[in-house]
This record gives sequence, structure tokens and C-alpha cells, in this order.
Amino acid sequence: MATRLDRETVRVTRASRPATVTARRAWPVIALTLLLTPFVVLAATWAAGGVPSTELQGLPDPGVVTTWGLRIAQSLRDLAAALTVGLLVLAATCATGRSASNPGAVDGARAVLLAPVAVAAAGWSVACLALLALSWSDAAGWPLLTPGALEQVAHFALQFELGRALLVSSTFAAAIAVAAMRVRRTTALGVLAVMALVALWPLATVGHSAGDLNHDVGVNSLFGHLVGITVWAGGVVGLGILARRAPDSLPAAARHFSPIAGACFVLVAASGLTSALLQVDTPGQLASPYGALLTTKVLLLGLLGIAGCWHRGRLLHQLDAGRPGAFVRMVAGEVVVLCLALGLGVVLSRTDPAGGPARALTTPEALLGFALPPALEASDWLLNWRIDTFFAPFALLALWVYLRQVRRLRRRGDRWPVGRTLAWVAGWGLLVWATSGAPGVYGRVLFSMHMVQHMTIATAVPALLVLAGPVTLALRAIPSRRDGSRGAREWLLVLVHLPLARLLSHPLVAAPAFVGSLVVFYSTGLFELSLRSHTAHVVMVIHFVVAGYLFASGLIGIDPGISRPAFPYRVLILMVTFGAHAFYSVSLMASTTILAEDWFASLGRDWGASLERDQYTGASIGWALGDYPLLIIGVALIVQWFRHDLREQRQVDRRVDRDGDATLASYNAYLAELAQTRDTVSRRERG
Repeated sequence: MATRLDRETVRVTRASRPATVTARRAWPVIALTLLLTPFVVLAATWAAGGVPSTELQGLPDPGVVTTWGLRIAQSLRDLAAALTVGLLVLAATCATGRSASNPGAVDGARAVLLAPVAVAAAGWSVACLALLALSWSDAAGWPLLTPGALEQVAHFALQFELGRALLVSSTFAAAIAVAAMRVRRTTALGVLAVMALVALWPLATVGHSAGDLNHDVGVNSLFGHLVGITVWAGGVVGLGILARRAPDSLPAAARHFSPIAGACFVLVAASGLTSALLQVDTPGQLASPYGALLTTKVLLLGLLGIAGCWHRGRLLHQLDAGRPGAFVRMVAGEVVVLCLALGLGVVLSRTDPAGGPARALTTPEALLGFALPPALEASDWLLNWRIDTFFAPFALLALWVYLRQVRRLRRRGDRWPVGRTLAWVAGWGLLVWATSGAPGVYGRVLFSMHMVQHMTIATAVPALLVLAGPVTLALRAIPSRRDGSRGAREWLLVLVHLPLARLLSHPLVAAPAFVGSLVVFYSTGLFELSLRSHTAHVVMVIHFVVAGYLFASGLIGIDPGISRPAFPYRVLILMVTFGAHAFYSVSLMASTTILAEDWFASLGRDWGASLERDQYTGASIGWALGDYPLLIIGVALIVQWFRHDLREQRQVDRRVDRDGDATLASYNAYLAELAQTRDTVSRRERG
């Protein structure tokens, strides 16, 4: 009995140790894992069969430094990127300040997490530059110390896609490193977190799953994978840092980060599955070295996700109760597994999945990323789909979040108009159809279908989303945080009250931007760039949706934070804007210059109308399709105007009932006094 009591006493004593004591034991494991990640890459490369010999392929040998340095540099880059992104996201969304009454200051746990960001971001930038030089050496087959290598590397960085991507990512990382040393406000911290996430996109455009065929799907899935794994891994390391340097803030940060980690696991799993389906064509490929590495990585992440979901629910309670030991040990274990997964990802990106020469692509496949679609029939408008793996998941997430908040309101007894919910569903449904349906499939093949896509995403979709009132719903449904950290509601309030956002959403600014961006886009080379580049296409869709949303919000929006003019001025702005939109479409109908002629001619389309006729049809569509968004906004504007006048009349009626219309009586008395004065003056003049 005494022995059992002694064991229980030891167990309780260990569980109740402060977080700093527990972290001192777990932190060496975390630090050692981070340092050994490049060696994991080398070991996995050797286990997968080593580096393929260039002598057997008849290619020049760049040397052993380039051959193995590529893998080490890439592992260091991925590790530094994960630390930068994860620490910034954790600091901006989960960490608390020193005082809950001053959530805007970067102090307390935020300052603790921000301190290593500058070092990690600088390492990210340097690793990208090293990878840039090594990639040139590998592609050219020349050692790094070859005379004239510096000029060749500079040329490679500016003229080749891989070089430009690494240079852009390095520039973003360097800017983050410099800014991290001067950040004093949490809002700026959030901007840095967004910059870090954007810096991952260039890496996705040249990743191992971003091949020529299904290029857009590969880029989207790899970007999602990078976002998920970096936020997850870097955030877990951040929890370990808090356990050692700010243990009092660990419970709140862990509680806020737990759902983010769960979302990252789902994102990593979905994007990883998509990438695997792109790379593995037959089950037999799973027996190859690539398949073995892929299976190992999937098992590691799967077991980590399952164990994390199972343990977090129980260990968070122990953390809140002041027993952090088991939680900190779990964090150390997650760091180890995630670093192993990062290392395996580096090896996967350098391993040939097919094990042989790839099939030669046709010209349309090389340009579009998929086979040229057949002639457009009436049934294709509804039945021909190619899922856009960037906007379709985002639309589903937006629908799920909105409906979840509506359900939360109803559970506490509040009502939310059904019409707003239907507008939200219809808006995102139209966006999915415009990017994944017939306009998405044929938008890069036919100018006319591109105009259908453009008018849908720039006018109809934003109007419906504005009528849904998402900001109002979020502010009513999402609970506010009381611990000084910034969640979704707090960041939404920051965005709503941001002076720049208020300026851009004013109708007198949003309307010229809405029409001006249309003219600039089609009058310059941006239109053809959006056809050739997946990045430019994504930016185009986001820009026109945002520009249309700001314009519609200034006219018919119900959300707070926007200064809207009187209703007569709104009607005038609406008519002038859509009049200018129609005028440009008509001028395009009369134009004889073919937009993006080289692109459309290179596709070799042997069906449908000629380029001239198709452009005339597209301009006609742009002119005609301006009517139904105009109808949506116009009807909503009239209804809001009527309701506004009705509310004012009700306010007047209530005031009359309350004071017997004292205002009118005072005004009548004033008129009577004026009349009496006038009569008095008139009599004096006659006398």
C-alpha cells in the first residue's frame, strides 16, 4: 500500500510541475529535431535509392555540392518558412498581450513569439537565394565556382520561372525579417502573417506537383499543403516556445490554436491526397521509391492527426488545471513527426514519381494544362465541369462558416432573414459555376465565355454576397475574446474600421475603381497574362470579386463601417457606373483589334466562330449581361430606399404621438409670427 501511495505521489508531483520545468526537458528534443531535419532529408534520399546519376542520363554533372546541397538548402528553406509562418499566425491569432485592455500592443506572449521570426525569415530568404544558385547549377550542369556563374545566376533569376519564384519568395521573406524587428502593433503583425502566407505561393507554382498537365490543380493543392503544414508545424513550435518563455500564456494560446491545428490537418490531408492522385497513376507506383516515401509521409501525418485530435481534448483540460506536463510532451512529439514529414516532403519533391519519361503534351495541353474541350453545346453550360481547386474549396468553406453562424444565432433565440442566407448561397454558387463550370472550362478558349465569367464574378456574385450581410452576421454571432488575443471577430473589426478599407469602399472611390480596372485590364497585356499564368488568373478573379463587392457594398450594403451617400446620389452613381461599363463594351464591339490574339490562335481551335466574331459576341455579352446585375442592385436599392423612408415616417409618427407634434406646432407658430411681422411692417409703410 505504501509503495502504491508513493507512486501516486510521484505521478501527481510530476503532473503538477510548472510549465517551465517541463519545457526544459521537452525543449532540447524540439531544438535537436529542428537541427537534424536536413540529415533526415539525406537519410531518406539514401533510403530511396540515392540521387540519380547524371552520367547515365547523358547530362553534365554539376558536382556533389550542388547534388546534395539542393536537398539541404530546400529542407532549411522549408523549415525556416514553417517557423516564420507558424509563429506569425500563432502570434496574430492565439497569443495574448501583457494586458487584456491593450490588445493592440505587441508585448507579452506576442513579443516572445515575434523575437525568433526575424531570424527565421532571414534564414528563409538566405535559403531561397542559396536554392536559386544551386538550381541554376543543377539546370546548367555547371559547378557553382564556374567563372561567370554570378551573371548566369542573375539571368536565371530574372528570365526563368523557377528563378523568379525563388527570388520573389526570398524578397518577401527579407521584407518580413526587416519588418519583424520594428513591429509594435498587432495589426502590423497580422499584415506580416498575410505576407508570409503569400510568400508561399511562388514556391507552390514550381513545386513537384505543379507539372504541365493539370498545372493549376497541382499549384492549388501544393499551396494548400504548404499553408497547412507550415502553420501547423510552426504553430506547434511556437507553443513549445511559450511553454519555456511565457508559461502563463500557454493555456490560452493552446486553446485557441487547437481548432487551427485541426483545420490544418484537414487541409494537409485533402491537398496531399489531391497531389498524390496527380502523381500516382497506377497502384504499381506505390511500390516504387516515390510510393514508399509517399506512404510513409501519409502514415506519419495520419497518425499525428488522429493522436492529436484524441489527446488535445483531454490534455487541454490538464493544461487549464495547471498540469502542463503531458501537453508539452505531446507538443515535442508533434514537432518531431512534423519535421520528419517536412523532410520526406523535400525528398518527394526531388523524386521522379513515374520512374520514366513523361508523355509529350499537345500544344493545347501545354498551354491550358488540360485537353482542349470539345465544341460548346447547349448542354455544356450545365454539364461540363472542371473543378477549380482554389475557389471551389474556398466557396464551400465560406458557406459552411456562414451557415454555422446562422445556426448559432438560432440556437440562442435570435433570428436571421432567410433571404440573406439564400443570397449568400446563390452568390458562392454562381462563383463556383463561373470558375468550375462552363465559363471556367471554356473561359481560356473562347473570349465570349471569358466575358460570361467576368461579368458573373465582377457584378452578380458581389451583389449577392453584399445582400447577405456577412459582416453583420459575424459581429452578431461570433463571440468576442476576453483574454487579449485576436480572433476572427477582433480581426474583422480591425478590417472594418481600417481607414484604407473605409476609403476604398466609398462609392465615389469604388465606382471609378470598378470601371477603371475593367478598362485597364482589357486595354493592356493583363488580359493575356491572366490566360497564360495561373497566378495572374487567380489574382484577376480575386480582384474583380473584391472590386465588385466594394462597389456594391457602397450602394446596397447593410454592413457597418462604410460611409454611404444619400439614396438619390446612390441611384446616380449606379446609372453612371453601369453606363460607363456599357459604353466600354460597345466600344469593344466596334474594335477590330483582337485581344490576346497570339494566345487564342496558338490553341488551334477548329470549331466555333472565328476570333473576330467570337470577340464581338463576347463584347455583346458584356453589354447585355450588365442588365441583370443592374436589376439586382437597382431593386435592392429601391427596396432599401422605401424601407428607409418608412422607418423615418414611423419615427415621426412616434414623436408626434409622444409630444403632440410639437415640432410642427413650433413651425406653424414661427410662420404665424413671420406673417404678423410682415403685416406690421406693411401697415407702417402704408401709414
